[in-house]
Amino acid sequence: MSVNQVVIVGHLGRDPDIKSFSNGGKVANLSVGTSRGWKDRNTGERVERTEWHRVSVTSDFLVGLCESKLGRGDKVYISGRLETRKWQDQSGQDRYSTEVIVAGYEGVIEIFGGSNGNSNSNNSTPGGGHSAPPRDLDDEIPF
Repeated sequence: MSVNQVVIVGHLGRDPDIKSFSNGGKVANLSVGTSRGWKDRNTGERVERTEWHRVSVTSDFLVGLCESKLGRGDKVYISGRLETRKWQDQSGQDRYSTEVIVAGYEGVIEIFGGSNGNSNSNNSTPGGGHSAPPRDLDDEIPF
């Protein structure tokens, strides 16, 4: 038995990128930043590192949620699976991209916080509010 499940709690680095297909389907591509901080032993200064995650949402219902309710800076809980894609760049070199896929019934997206800035970590229903963009991610540039 094996399990391929990823859980990320972080902030959106940009608005969702929604793509439509000729068959009527849609996909939402997200850039989610997770941060960790520590105190530097030598300088005593606080150091923070942000890791950016590619997230691809293919569930029709969740794509609609992303399109209508999510924006840059929103704090989200995402549960999905890891998937690595192979592709070729302009020079013909093989490249690989690993992303979190949120699809089907196993995919979950929860929005934390309300439009008034109140945090609501129990908000598991679609359509949760928005929070202000985090200041610690403003200087970072997502992929």
